[in-house]
Formats: sequence, C-alpha cells, structure tokens
Amino acid sequence: MMPNDDSLSFEGALKQLEEIVSKMEAGDIPLEKAMEYYAEGSKLSKICHEKLVKADKQLKEIMDENGELSLFSIQEEK
Repeated sequence: MMPNDDSLSFEGALKQLEEIVSKMEAGDIPLEKAMEYYAEGSKLSKICHEKLVKADKQLKEIMDENGELSLFSIQEEK
C-alpha cells in the first residue's frame, strides 16, 4: 500500500516508516520486497519532511515583525 500524503498525519507516516525500518532490519526478505519497502519508506520520509517544513513555517509566522507573539491556528489536514 503506497502512502497518500494528503490522508496521512505526521504521526501516521512516521509510524508506518518505523514499521518498514523494523521489517528491513529483521532481514530475511527477498530483494524485490526490500525494494518495495525502500520505495514506500522513501515516500513516507518525504511526507514527514514536508509536514515538518510546513509546521516550521507556521511557527515562524506566529512572530510578527516586532518579534511579538501573535495568535495563530493550525490547519489540520484531512
């Protein structure tokens, strides 16, 4: 199952990535399956990175030009 970056939360993508890493570290998997895991893990890693970049941007936007905190709201992805 290939992940969909629109439907996964950061935590969901990270959990799936951790599961893939565990399977690959356990060894004894055919090369073809290892390649599938690697491709899926790469996509999950990209999803996590993009969500962290977005969160960082939102946090930076809390500060106004004078360095004062301002109100903000996080838009939960669905």
